[in-house]
Amino acid sequence: MKMNKFFKIAATGIALVTIISGCGSSATTGAKSDAGAAKKEVRKVKVAFDQGGKPIGYLDEKGNPTGYEIEVMKLVDKALPEYEFEYVPTSSEDLLVGVQQGKYQVGVKNAWFTEERTKSYIFPKEFLGLSGVGILLKKKNENIKDLSDFAKAKLSLAPIAASNAQYTIVDEYNQANPENKVKLEAGDAFSVDVVQWVNEGRVDGGIYLGATYEKQVLAKDGPYHNLANDLVYNEFAVVKTWPLFNKKEQEFADAYDHAIKKIKEEKKTNKLMVKFYNTDLFKLLDTVKR
Repeated sequence: MKMNKFFKIAATGIALVTIISGCGSSATTGAKSDAGAAKKEVRKVKVAFDQGGKPIGYLDEKGNPTGYEIEVMKLVDKALPEYEFEYVPTSSEDLLVGVQQGKYQVGVKNAWFTEERTKSYIFPKEFLGLSGVGILLKKKNENIKDLSDFAKAKLSLAPIAASNAQYTIVDEYNQANPENKVKLEAGDAFSVDVVQWVNEGRVDGGIYLGATYEKQVLAKDGPYHNLANDLVYNEFAVVKTWPLFNKKEQEFADAYDHAIKKIKEEKKTNKLMVKFYNTDLFKLLDTVKR
């Protein structure tokens, strides 16, 4: 009897061990399964950038995407484990069309805010960076400091595509100053080579970006450094730059907002701006009107 009782207890113990072991195995498998499911939930998104926009966005000598806006977006990517960013180098035209059509989920190209663009893209709550904008001129016209001076002197401006936000800057000035308008011509291409046009005398001046002037003209390895003594850049404004999200990407845009806000609070954008622009335009944020 005692022996039978012993075997019954032993059998019961083995059964319990088996059950517990089985539960543990099931829990482990479930955990792995959940981890696998979480891994699969990572969403790959395409980030288009204007590859000719050095130092804003470009391919380095090794063919890797870099530049101020690219490096900021890399920080955003790092802060969003649920997303995986793929950077796609392209042209301004393809970026705008591609984001609108959903070929790319977001695009970065030193884009400025315009009411017209809100019809085609989502502008997030948080801006991406800042851009100095001015007039590129021959040295003889260095006294022209802003659009008002340019208009008074009746100088000719390089054509700007109507879809380019630079066109909006000049158009807004003209609407506010009907008695002293800049002659604004809409170009066929999204952008023209302003440096060449000004240098060749085809126009007297053109709207240009401070960061681009720094890298293309002032930098010793810049493609137009040979013209550094012949040209002048007079900055007249600083504007915010934004990523452009596809209209169906509100959730993605909200995630970006959450990440970029903290990145800016930690002054990481300031450091990147100094690295790529040789200046910290965030110090002028209080003066920015648009």
